[in-house]
Amino acid sequence: MSEPNLSSPIVFVGAGPGDPELLTIKGRRLLDQADVIVYAGSLVNPALLDGLSATLHNSASLTLDECIGIMAEAAGQEKKVVRLHTGDPAIFGAIREQMARLDKLHIAYEVVPGVTSATAAAASLKAELTLPEISQTIIITRQAGRTPVPDKEQLRLLAAHQATMLIFLSVGMIDTVVAELTAGGYPTSTPVAVVEKASWPEERKVYGTLATISAVVKKADIKKTAMILVGNVLSGIGKESRLYDKHFSHEFRRGQEK
Repeated sequence: MSEPNLSSPIVFVGAGPGDPELLTIKGRRLLDQADVIVYAGSLVNPALLDGLSATLHNSASLTLDECIGIMAEAAGQEKKVVRLHTGDPAIFGAIREQMARLDKLHIAYEVVPGVTSATAAAASLKAELTLPEISQTIIITRQAGRTPVPDKEQLRLLAAHQATMLIFLSVGMIDTVVAELTAGGYPTSTPVAVVEKASWPEERKVYGTLATISAVVKKADIKKTAMILVGNVLSGIGKESRLYDKHFSHEFRRGQEK
């Protein structure tokens, strides 16, 4: 089958973490211009869809084949199609299999990134995730559950780095998360924060350490749609960056002598 002569490709758009103003300008334009939108209804803020003229399809109850069928049919009719994913579609977005199906159908597509809930959670906490001599590495991962993870990516193995860790899709297994992290080497005094529905009006955040966070999360009754952030960067203690140090020279400034 040759590639259809489409006026525009299907576009995968990152909806951002929830706040409608955290949708990119490009994403907003594409939504406004779309004829058909297939959206992740369980996670996308419905406010993003207000006032749109497009035909809307909630993918929460659809299979992969059904999603592809809707998009392919609309694309074949030269309609502008948006597949709206929560956060950034590149992170736990389940887009690879959709793009593979579109490749087989010779249907063109593009991806527009979005603000991930990971950075939205950090912003809510007013946290810098990389601090000099504390952590210069961020690990984005999840606890194995109904969806497995490779054995070499078990939390206890990743914990050996004691880097900043952002754990998706795992707050309902908080006891297991804590057990794995402590088994991997994080001290029980390590700061932990949990942000539920980052950037949404109903956002909540709780704080603790690996010794206390399970009880804190259970008391708050946080069971899903939450980011777990782990690491000493959350203590707010760390050396200042050399970037603006008056004694540090770089391409744009000569440092003062000590």
